[in-house]
Amino acid sequence: MNNEYIASVNSGFFYLLVAGVLLFITIMCFVYLIKSYRAGLAIGMDKKVLKRAIISSATFTILPSISILLGVIALSGTLGVPFSWLRLSVIGALQYELNVAEIAAQSIGLSGLKLSEMSMSAFATISLVMTIGILGGVICCILFLKKYLGKIQKAPKAKTEGKPGFGDHATTCMFVGLCGAYIGSYVGTLTSSGNYVPLAVAAVSAVFMAVFEYFTNKKGMAVLDNFSMAVSMLAGMAAAVIMSLV
Repeated sequence: MNNEYIASVNSGFFYLLVAGVLLFITIMCFVYLIKSYRAGLAIGMDKKVLKRAIISSATFTILPSISILLGVIALSGTLGVPFSWLRLSVIGALQYELNVAEIAAQSIGLSGLKLSEMSMSAFATISLVMTIGILGGVICCILFLKKYLGKIQKAPKAKTEGKPGFGDHATTCMFVGLCGAYIGSYVGTLTSSGNYVPLAVAAVSAVFMAVFEYFTNKKGMAVLDNFSMAVSMLAGMAAAVIMSLV
């Protein structure tokens, strides 16, 4: 095991640095919570309604965070707990972090996010690629968010009301492209080395996600949407372990 590398990416200084950033973010959240509560009272909202909104929001935040926790666990084995904790607590997204980390690792000659192949130079490159990639959203928000919000807050035209916009189509295309690229690589792995595990794991996760989508959209059980990502990931992980043992 790469003990020296593990000790470096999980050093006390790194933990302290990340804890400072997260403490700042936590304070900001409480400041905005207090300001929002006071603003609600100022416009005449009932205190009971505001408290109910706070409690329900906190409750429904717990469920989606399970998948985020799984992402932290998945990344921390190779990138360390502090960096994984930071990325998935402040600005990162689960779908983005895992994919980009894997792509960055392969682009520098590694076979993937394997602890035995990791070094501090590889860690620095992967973390830099992940950080630069996520900054696109921040820069776009700084430059264009105010203008964009002005557009979406306008009443929709009769012809376009209820229809998906450009953003919906762009997001769908992006995910279709990502799925196509990964499934293609899994098919390549199967044909070149006979390793069926990646493709089978993707299929198992897709089946579970499809089941959740069916009950969420067709049966009106919207609450299940909070569990879909976490359960699909757990099912995929369990399938990977079982097939590897077999």
